Amino acid sequence: MIPFEYFRADTIEDAITAVSDRPDAAYLAGGTNLVDHMKLGVTDPTLLVDVGHLSLDRITELPDGGLRIEAGVSNTDVAVHPLVRARYPALARALLSGASGQLRNLATTGGNLLQRTRCVYFQDISTPCNKREPGSGCSAIGGYVRYHAILGGSEHCVAVHPSDMAVAMAALDAQVVVVGADGETRIPLVDFHRLPGDRPDRDTVLRHGQLITAVELPAPPDGARSTYRKVRDRASYAFALVSVAAELVCTDAGEISAARVAFGGVAHKPWRARLAEARLIGSPATEETFTAAADAELAEAQPLEGNDFKVELARRTVVATLRSLTESGTTEQVRG
Repeated sequence: MIPFEYFRADTIEDAITAVSDRPDAAYLAGGTNLVDHMKLGVTDPTLLVDVGHLSLDRITELPDGGLRIEAGVSNTDVAVHPLVRARYPALARALLSGASGQLRNLATTGGNLLQRTRCVYFQDISTPCNKREPGSGCSAIGGYVRYHAILGGSEHCVAVHPSDMAVAMAALDAQVVVVGADGETRIPLVDFHRLPGDRPDRDTVLRHGQLITAVELPAPPDGARSTYRKVRDRASYAFALVSVAAELVCTDAGEISAARVAFGGVAHKPWRARLAEARLIGSPATEETFTAAADAELAEAQPLEGNDFKVELARRTVVATLRSLTESGTTEQVRG
């Protein structure tokens, strides 16, 4: 057993001070990812600062109609919250598609954003991995890559981000509220996670000691519909091969006036599909438009030998997701 110290923080300030003063310290909330990695030897913090008892467990409506979800709210509580289900169905669906009920009861909003990749080489400490040990090499390149990146990868890492929740939040223009020694700041979720580049060991732009305290969602546009679709190898308890979160607003004439789309399972971070969005906005809500949008986003995909099927899978998933939002009688319409 690897020994470590434990500190239960009673205030946000105490938690930040404890971690900031120790480069080998880590925050502990639900522990559904961190504890697994400690058992595997992937990480070995010598101080765990428990933030699970801080008062960060509320979901509140913002004055502009948006929603503030504090970092300690469980995935289950977010998924079943009436305002989330009514205004952000993509987020509720994403959360309910991830893990088991028991894990969702324990996992937190802040911890979900900080999940690390499920790359088999990252989790196997007997293999080289630049994410786990910078400069050691990437065993995935030339290896087993069924679940790996087709967008935004580098010669140093082709792992993908595992969160379903983060993909939906990326499509919904969420902001991550972060507190550090220098005060509070807000980071757009699309900028919160990093592409690997030559530093795949850094998953996010967080500095050591900074603590996620909340995620804020803007009010959805009038008439918006959103949903989340996840394609995986089995019906439950599996990470996405490809997932798509999308929100559309269509005029009475059938033209798309607003579109937000994000991919999961294809990149080192939730992938906001800006090129697809540009093709959608101002175009008719037709199968041809959806296909053209998918093709625009995937034109620069760089699949590896062994995961080239994901390009076509992503294309079909985007088209099917957008089609579902424009079919008459869909239940994805924002209410309230």
